[in-house]
Amino acid sequence: MKGLPNLCLLACCGLSAGAVAMAESGSAGAPPIHAAAVPARPNLVFVFSDQQSSDMLGCYGNREIKTPQLDAFAAEGVRFNHCISNQPVCTPYRGILLTGQHPLRCGAFKNDVRIVPGNGRYFGEVLRDAGYRLGYFGKWHLFGGDRNRPIPPGPFRYGFDQEFLSNNCTLQYDARNAYFWNDQGQRQLYGDWEPYAQTRQAIGFVKEHAARPFALFLSWHAPHNWGQAQAGYGAPPELLKLYDPNKITLRGNVENTPRHRRMYQGHMAMCTSLDNAFGELLRELKSLGLAENTIVVYTSDHGDALMSHGWPGNKGVPEIESIRVPLLIRWPGHLQPRVSELLVGTLDFMPTLLDMLGVAPPKTCQGRNLAAAIRTADDRAVESVPLFYFAGNWRGVYTRDHTYAYELPGGELDDYAKYVGWKRYACLYDHAQDPRELHNLFDQPEQQPLRDKLHAQTLAWMNTFGDTGLPYKELVRRVMVAEDIGEDPGRGDGPFGQGRLKGPPLDVLAETAP
Repeated sequence: MKGLPNLCLLACCGLSAGAVAMAESGSAGAPPIHAAAVPARPNLVFVFSDQQSSDMLGCYGNREIKTPQLDAFAAEGVRFNHCISNQPVCTPYRGILLTGQHPLRCGAFKNDVRIVPGNGRYFGEVLRDAGYRLGYFGKWHLFGGDRNRPIPPGPFRYGFDQEFLSNNCTLQYDARNAYFWNDQGQRQLYGDWEPYAQTRQAIGFVKEHAARPFALFLSWHAPHNWGQAQAGYGAPPELLKLYDPNKITLRGNVENTPRHRRMYQGHMAMCTSLDNAFGELLRELKSLGLAENTIVVYTSDHGDALMSHGWPGNKGVPEIESIRVPLLIRWPGHLQPRVSELLVGTLDFMPTLLDMLGVAPPKTCQGRNLAAAIRTADDRAVESVPLFYFAGNWRGVYTRDHTYAYELPGGELDDYAKYVGWKRYACLYDHAQDPRELHNLFDQPEQQPLRDKLHAQTLAWMNTFGDTGLPYKELVRRVMVAEDIGEDPGRGDGPFGQGRLKGPPLDVLAETAP
């Protein structure tokens, strides 16, 4: 394939056989395909990993992790220092991203529930109706409690019917186990490290539709904690060798143990595998003559605590490792390369990117359209980003200087939080003075004025979204189809049920108000 380094160099750089195969795929017997004419409307390539905090990229200051492709990409576009996952867990993030709506409006208020179809115009539907060819590859996690089943064509793909290859949700990424559901609804093995194989699928989509506007969503499972039960993270062996667990610098809020070091080794190796795959995708865009007219986004659904603060739950908490994720956007000729201090939340993606593509965001979007602020480098355009986590019974707000969260009255922690021993979610952190959040200022009397200010902002955001702070178990009971709540009403997410809701949660709550 044109523009690729030779195989010896690939091997020297630590790429696996799968990465080499990915570099060669599609090259035999056919010349590179180039766009016949550059379309007036830009393409969109939206790539997101699963469970990758912003500090797990070299361009965000990590000097030990090997992510040269993403670091070079960051230097060519805008790197955002404050991209926040509004609800830092898998299904809610995806629901917010693909609908532009708060979870109490779209329905994705916890893992393993379905977005309510037809409740506004969703991201894929808007792009499809604007003439874009759509492709979605990788993790979906929006089709109910039973994760091991294909997503049928129709309303539960929310506009992404054109080209859709997914495995819904799984935690096995190795060549022997990683699979997807093909167009016939049959389970098919990738035969390679999953991110590499998914990237090849995405490249095939780009090559086929190079001459027309397209929107590609590539959703990698890694570096989510596959293999954690075996006291380590799974990753290609040749990439694990790049990281000596005895020499890795752990975060300053993590206990120094061999188990934690193995965890960091595997997590960092998986991040490097994503860097390999991302670089291959970028080279293909350049080879096809598409790089100049394509908005490319790299981000993640939420972070990974990696045992920070002794928290074994990885995510779903207001600490920085859980909520702050990378955000890199490149659009040559339109966005000047820089580092941005603009605050961006998950809710803002859909309206912002639609505007950048020249498509009017629908009125059902509840986030902010930040396209003008990004274009003009107006980094002070946003004062705060709302935080919410229903299963954890907390709400909060993120500002440039502080993170604040508080426990809702009248509820209790979900069963998973109690199982892992998480006592409370109330926190106040100073980003500048305490970047690793070792000192919770919530109970300090001298912080009362600041706490009151941030609490008022939190309540204002809740009011904006119609969130009355209903306790989690009561929310589950009232809005979910009874037989889908599951054996554990505290969680209601697992290999049971179909994740069905009675309707948009706010509508159902209004109809069933006591």
